[in-house]
Amino acid sequence: MRWLVGLCLVLGGVVLATNPGSAGVLDASWTAPTTNTDGSPLTDLASYRVYYVAAPASPCLGSTFGLVASPTPNPPPGQIVSARLTGLTTGTPYNVAVTAVDTSGSESACSNVPPSALAALELSVAPTGAMNFGNVNLGSFSDQIFTVQNMRTVTVSGTASVSAPFTIVSGSAFTLAGSGTTQVTVRFTPTALVTSTTNVNFTADGDSTSRSVTGIGFSTTFPLTVSKTGAGSGTVTSNPAGISCGVTCSAAFATGTMVTLTAAPAAGSTFTGWSGSCTGTGTCTVTMSAATTVTATFAVQTFTLTVSKTGVGTGTVTSAPAGISCGASCSAAFATGTMVTLTAAPVAGSTFTGWSGSCTGTGACTVTMSSARAVTASFSITSSGFTDDPLVAQTTAVKAVHIVELRTAIASLRTRNGLPAFTWTDATLTPGTSPFKAVHILEVRTALNQVYQALGRSLPTYTDPTIVAGQTVSKAAHVQELRNAVRALP
Repeated sequence: MRWLVGLCLVLGGVVLATNPGSAGVLDASWTAPTTNTDGSPLTDLASYRVYYVAAPASPCLGSTFGLVASPTPNPPPGQIVSARLTGLTTGTPYNVAVTAVDTSGSESACSNVPPSALAALELSVAPTGAMNFGNVNLGSFSDQIFTVQNMRTVTVSGTASVSAPFTIVSGSAFTLAGSGTTQVTVRFTPTALVTSTTNVNFTADGDSTSRSVTGIGFSTTFPLTVSKTGAGSGTVTSNPAGISCGVTCSAAFATGTMVTLTAAPAAGSTFTGWSGSCTGTGTCTVTMSAATTVTATFAVQTFTLTVSKTGVGTGTVTSAPAGISCGASCSAAFATGTMVTLTAAPVAGSTFTGWSGSCTGTGACTVTMSSARAVTASFSITSSGFTDDPLVAQTTAVKAVHIVELRTAIASLRTRNGLPAFTWTDATLTPGTSPFKAVHILEVRTALNQVYQALGRSLPTYTDPTIVAGQTVSKAAHVQELRNAVRALP
């Protein structure tokens, strides 16, 4: 190299203090070279490299250095050049050396290595520990103050920053001369019922210091929210007032308040119960210690339509909309206001004779469900329901099949009117085989008379009122008058 290296390095920054979460700085200065080794003026100086390393290692031409541009390519005599090393470990001694670099990139030899110096604080921030804002109500805020002091002898400029829900109210930018101080006011404005923790960062000339801040979002009130579900409709109100849902389905109540909710179904609906923080179908009472949600379920009101059948005939009754098929299902629930049409269909040998209860006549039965309804369908046996109908006195022979048919019709009447089954002589009669007996007529009369008595009706009048088994001759009239008496009952 042809340079006369007149680099005389001086280090500053020997102030040492305990300051958690901060980085140290170190000042270096030197006199710029002015001539080359041959005595000619220096005209192509481009920059300086400031090498540094933790003592006792040698800094020269190491991997860690700072680059400082030369103020001029031809320094005048006595020019002082300075640099600040930042991001160092506070309180650690460092060795530093400097080299000069010309415009072609050639580098001089290292300067002298002065005694090591301790990396110093740029700023001191009090308090030194974490700042706790405590519990702060939502919708409110709390302020705390940090005191920032310049720990250098030179003037420093810096900024303070923090992330939400904290903000810098004042002192976000500052300039401190000598050992001057400033105050930075930090505000905590909670937006949720959670604990928030972050750092306030203080920076100056590349140095940084941080302080932890924490605060808890708090509330002396909590929201109570009501939701409604189901196909029905209704309102929910609160005591104390605040909720009228309907329109207002959420309100805030003070901690410890006992709030009673009452559900009122609209016309045509029914309240079926609470879920969430309440159960059951009565009033709902909650004590407010946290945000609370309650759901009220409203269903469309239903009423039961019941169909019964009477008479000695048989048949089915069905509904539109579906639900009743009677037959098997003779009762169903329908939503209020539903128009239900019932249709009666007699089986072969029977006829539909009409409705009673909520309908009359023999056509289709239509009822509108505004309350529980009951309808009765009457079925009778047609003339074709009996063999040899009508029987002709002194012409038609009395047969076992005639008794079997009467027994079947009377058994149906007894069941409909709550009478027990009758015990018959010759319980099984085979048409064309079983002999016909007078006792068979006598038993059928007795079984049918009991039905008339149960209904409070006068007994039928019979030919040969007294029948003597083994003596009285069975006649066609005996069977025909029994048939007529069966048909006379509903």
